Amino acid sequence: MHFHSPWAFLLLIVIAAALLLRQRVHKTGTIRFSEVIHAGASGVSTRQRLSKIPLVLRSAALVCLVIALARPQTGMEKVRDIDEGIAIQMVVDRSGSMGAGMTYQGMQMTRLDVVKKVFLDFVMGNGADLPGRPNDLVGMIAYARYPDTVCPLTLAHETLPMFVDNTKLVSQKAEDGTAIGDALALAAARLQTAEAALKKQQKEIPGAYKIKSKIIILLTDGQNNTGKRTPLEAAELAAKWGIRVYTIAIGGGDNATIQTPLGAFTVPSGGEADTAVLKAIAEKTGGVFREAEDAGSLSAVYKEIDRLEKSEIHSVRYVDYKEGFLPFALLALALIGAEVFLSCTLFRRLP
Repeated sequence: MHFHSPWAFLLLIVIAAALLLRQRVHKTGTIRFSEVIHAGASGVSTRQRLSKIPLVLRSAALVCLVIALARPQTGMEKVRDIDEGIAIQMVVDRSGSMGAGMTYQGMQMTRLDVVKKVFLDFVMGNGADLPGRPNDLVGMIAYARYPDTVCPLTLAHETLPMFVDNTKLVSQKAEDGTAIGDALALAAARLQTAEAALKKQQKEIPGAYKIKSKIIILLTDGQNNTGKRTPLEAAELAAKWGIRVYTIAIGGGDNATIQTPLGAFTVPSGGEADTAVLKAIAEKTGGVFREAEDAGSLSAVYKEIDRLEKSEIHSVRYVDYKEGFLPFALLALALIGAEVFLSCTLFRRLP
């Protein structure tokens, strides 16, 4: 609760001063008697003891009127965040070569598993050097021979871990491959229609969230060897739509392990990433190319992207107040009525 006109409480000083002045100058009526010994011995009646009640009621009524005049208000402060975020599309290679081993925090994992963990740290935050991207629209596309939308662009980041965990290495040789161009083109198309996807999610505050910029983080450990579009054709499409592409070449030329219904098989990884093409994609779209040989350098790349791509929040605060003067005003009226009633009946005084 707060008071709209707290200066009204200064009137309490005036009321207190008036009561003190009344006590000093107040004179009661007198009646002369020849003898008052017996009257004094009779003591003080209950009516006399309670004779101050009308004055107390009047004083309480004045205090209530002062509180009502100060206009007490109750309300709840509400904060509406108008976000200006970034639409981020993660494009992850899940071909057989991503099954090569990599160490992450002392544990041996596949490249794909390390990539998934670092990506979630980037989006959700790791409590240390990656604060997370809570205000950004994030989606994920995984690809081998064909690209698939793993998670649509969303602000509900709590759903991301489930989608990311379900992203696995290819299990059939017929699905294996590295369609960088098709995956990049699909990611660019998803970002091009990001505003339409966002409208479906914004029901409470339509139009409050604005997409500041659009970026793609493309990660691979191989070379484009399948698909309808070449990586540079897809890069031209992204550049045309104003989408920056950050490219990451991960790992080296180690062997990879493919999980099949018949068991795990070790196959050659197919060589290193095509760094020349990845650099060209980044340069054409205004992004940055980086190499990540291990989990530590991959995390460092995400930290750099986190610094380069900043989103902002503009908070609009407002308070919905409810006036609370009426109960005090009604109480003052009731006290005055009680004071008048008692003064005219039980505590009636004759001049």
